[in-house]
Amino acid sequence: MTPIVYHPAYQASLPEGHRFPMGKYGRLAEILTARGLAPAGFAQPAPATAEMLGLVHDRAYVEAALASAVPRAIERAIGLPVDAGVTRRARASAGGTLAAARLALAHGIAGSAAGGSHHARREQGAGFCVFNDVAVAARVLQREGTIGRALIVDCDVHQGDGTADCLYACPDLFTLSIHAEKNYPARKIPGDLDIGLADGLTDAAYLAVLAARLPPLLDALRPDLVFYNAGVDPHRDDRLGRLALTDAGLSARDRLVVRETRARGIPLAAVIGGGYGHDVDAIAARHALVFEAIAAEAGG
Repeated sequence: MTPIVYHPAYQASLPEGHRFPMGKYGRLAEILTARGLAPAGFAQPAPATAEMLGLVHDRAYVEAALASAVPRAIERAIGLPVDAGVTRRARASAGGTLAAARLALAHGIAGSAAGGSHHARREQGAGFCVFNDVAVAARVLQREGTIGRALIVDCDVHQGDGTADCLYACPDLFTLSIHAEKNYPARKIPGDLDIGLADGLTDAAYLAVLAARLPPLLDALRPDLVFYNAGVDPHRDDRLGRLALTDAGLSARDRLVVRETRARGIPLAAVIGGGYGHDVDAIAARHALVFEAIAAEAGG
């Protein structure tokens, strides 16, 4: 079965009534276990170190976050209380994405039941993102010579502004963002290839865009590794989305990304990205779709 990375620290405590659905992480782990997608249990990652985080983030920001001393204005931009628990979660998430990437390089495909914090920029966090886990993992692997080139396929409903910012000086770390053009962030930081979609786009139209753009990009780049941000906030019921995908559409999207990547022999590491609303069970079940897609590929 596909290796899945999970750490209890993926879920931190938040003030009662907070709009971020933190409970989805623990619930996702329960669903993956119940569905038999993690029969041998989960791989548990080591947290990202300050040195790793400093490869993509300003060192003063990293030090402030690790000391729970982020300025109030930045904390407001993040939208989470940057306390010890939230910082521990962010370090575990970055370490989890790195662990999933290493497992993908060893086994062909793997996933982390967190990650996709793509709004964290070089100088600060934003949009519920403290550290940019995918950027950190990609830079760690590149610096140590494990990979030369990677492709980040970001299908979260929001543009991956932070990843573009963190990797702007890394031409061999290519960012593809397919997102709702009119959604957050209002000020988008251009990545290597940004595809902004109209509000209300449904399954067939979305899949047509993805099918037209992803395969040629994989063929042109021939990356050593693909990071896939499988955010489920393009769903029609998502609280912060503006697209109209169904569960079937999300599943077809995930299977398309996995199939096209693995058909070329390219390792793939998946992270879960965004998914928002009051029904934590429904959100967690949507996040499980990508693990079903990668399990089907591994089993096939």
